[in-house]
Amino acid sequence: MSDRFIVSVAVNRPDGSVEHVRVGSAVKAGEGFSITFDQMNLRPEGSAPPRAAARSSSTGSSRPSGGGGGTDLVFPPYGRSKGMPISGASMQDLEFYASGSRRSLNDPSKSRWHDKERALLAAIEAEIARQQGGDGGGSGLSDDGVPPPGDEDAPF
Repeated sequence: MSDRFIVSVAVNRPDGSVEHVRVGSAVKAGEGFSITFDQMNLRPEGSAPPRAAARSSSTGSSRPSGGGGGTDLVFPPYGRSKGMPISGASMQDLEFYASGSRRSLNDPSKSRWHDKERALLAAIEAEIARQQGGDGGGSGLSDDGVPPPGDEDAPF
């Protein structure tokens, strides 16, 4: 069993259905959990969501909506995390979808989708590297924009 969990909220839709929307992830930390929330936006009730946050309604495909380096991508429409953001996903889900992408890339009959699969695999591999401590960005900043502690931060 993984020590990483998806944090979601139940959203009641006008048609009476309930959708569980991911808002972050939690990691077991001692006797409790450490929760990291995804980017969230507040807007007046009934107003339309921002265009960049809108999901593809017809294809459900995972395609970049900007140059965010994989943070804008979602998993393809299959598996337990279909349509969920790649950023913050469990390592198990990342490995599952990476394996599927590699299988598709090795199948010549699916060459029509290879460009999308390469982009998806790159985003997944970047997220794996980020979670393993190799953010690949080279900025020297953590996720919250704070530089890592240095020698001058030592308490002695």
